[in-house]
Amino acid sequence: MSKNNLNFSLIITTYNRPDALGLILQALNAQQNSPYFEIIIADDGSTRETQDLIHSASLTSQHPIRHFWQPDQGFRAARVRNQAIALANGDYLIFLDGDCVPLPSFIYEHAQLAEANHFVVGHRVLLNATLTAQVINQQLPIWSWSLWDWTLAYLQQKINRLLPLLPLNTLSLFRKLPIKSSNYSIFKHKKCPWQGAKTCNLGIWRSNIIKINGFNEDFQGWGHEDAEMVIRLLRSGIARKEGRFRVPVLHLWHPQADRGQTLLNQQRLEQAMLSKNISVNNGLLKLNSDEKTEIFENFGY
Repeated sequence: MSKNNLNFSLIITTYNRPDALGLILQALNAQQNSPYFEIIIADDGSTRETQDLIHSASLTSQHPIRHFWQPDQGFRAARVRNQAIALANGDYLIFLDGDCVPLPSFIYEHAQLAEANHFVVGHRVLLNATLTAQVINQQLPIWSWSLWDWTLAYLQQKINRLLPLLPLNTLSLFRKLPIKSSNYSIFKHKKCPWQGAKTCNLGIWRSNIIKINGFNEDFQGWGHEDAEMVIRLLRSGIARKEGRFRVPVLHLWHPQADRGQTLLNQQRLEQAMLSKNISVNNGLLKLNSDEKTEIFENFGY
């Protein structure tokens, strides 16, 4: 299928950050030369304020916005992303966190990087608390800032790094990792091909993630559900491709999430490393259960 005929679904995971989500939706209205894409907001239990923001934004959005909401029963990002995947119409999915602001070329560049049997790992620039507060309070269009603006922010120590914002397209020859990923041995190396692949900025073919049955919903609480999914993706024969210097996002500061489940999720991740499984039971489809996954757009609270 030609890239010109592809549809793209942008899946934004959010939880009670309407201020940040509003900026993201404005930035998506400012996308340049992008193909057709829909926006699916995967809402992990936000209050009515987020629903109102989405409704307001949909009135002026240049792209269709769909909102899936699930009740707030703790951190359940794996489940809400699975629901969004099931709702998606796009052949290619781009995952974005609800505190990461894309640049105007974000969708276009992801579309250019999309390649059969590959997933694309993007990167992020972290804003500090001071700059984040300024951006939120003044609703600054940081997606349109010049390189000079970002250089000044870096010199003032308001962002953690400047290099990802440089458009170094000449690195295209180094985007693919020549690592065999069909067995456990790759995970013994200090630098593993799944490390750094996060759903705050990730492009993947819908058919590829369906093949591995999506995210493992056994992961609840913060941490590692995206790494576990990527491990299975690699094991299924889908290779990693770097989006460095092509698709950076601007990560707004926030307090650290509750990490009370980190140890348990770390144990699940280690089990995934030792396993040879490609699919999971508690994913998009509930393989060992009589439960039927219901996919619906829920605006009720």
